[in-house]
Amino acid sequence: MNDLPNLPNVSGTHLDTPTLEKLEPAKHSTHPPRILLLYGSLRQKSYSRLLTLEAERILQLFGADTRMFDPQGLPMVDSVAADHPKVQELRKLSEWSEGQVWCSPERHGAMTGVFKSQIDWLPLEIGSIRPTQGRTLAVMQVSGGSQSFNAVNQLRVLGRWMRMVTMPNQSSVAKAYQEFDDAGRMKPSAFYERLVDVMEELYKFTLLVRDRSDYLTSRYSERKEAMPELATSLAAAAMSHEANQDETKDELE
Repeated sequence: MNDLPNLPNVSGTHLDTPTLEKLEPAKHSTHPPRILLLYGSLRQKSYSRLLTLEAERILQLFGADTRMFDPQGLPMVDSVAADHPKVQELRKLSEWSEGQVWCSPERHGAMTGVFKSQIDWLPLEIGSIRPTQGRTLAVMQVSGGSQSFNAVNQLRVLGRWMRMVTMPNQSSVAKAYQEFDDAGRMKPSAFYERLVDVMEELYKFTLLVRDRSDYLTSRYSERKEAMPELATSLAAAAMSHEANQDETKDELE
């Protein structure tokens, strides 16, 4: 017997009605937000790396605890076992993080293989849980030519697939070779100001989400799949109750 007569296909046992009270975290973390930064080029002068370093400096100014993963030496996905040291380093950093920054060059209208390989090495699921879900994400790209958004759009698709909370804002730096000085620092520009906007947004959302991620990522379908016995036991109890009521009615008649 379903306890939601107006929604016969919904199990009231597994349904949760969100409230402001439930969104209040049980505890407030006091450690600095933990941010992992990934970039997608192995070139000696990598503009995606320079942009990521600039993003890291801004996040550190806000107070974040940051780690940057160096993709040099990371094997192609499935070419070695997952216990490879670089794979383990990447996975542990991802598990450690509460938010991430992804930055890829645009090559042939897409993200690079170097960047995609890093994401492909992250487990899609551990049990029924995506290990990246609930983490915040900021996406960025660099281009050698005019401004484009192909890479950041693809990064957004990946972020959604990994169930990450992706920032509405993004950074796309056109003609990146013109935007950095000889020391590798980003020059003042509208591109730089947008980068500050994106990192500020990421930092705010990470503070907002990190202590609430367990509740925010709790889903009806997954609760139902994980605990089918709840619905079964309640249905059996309801049927037993109805049967007892029918027996009592027969006795009275």
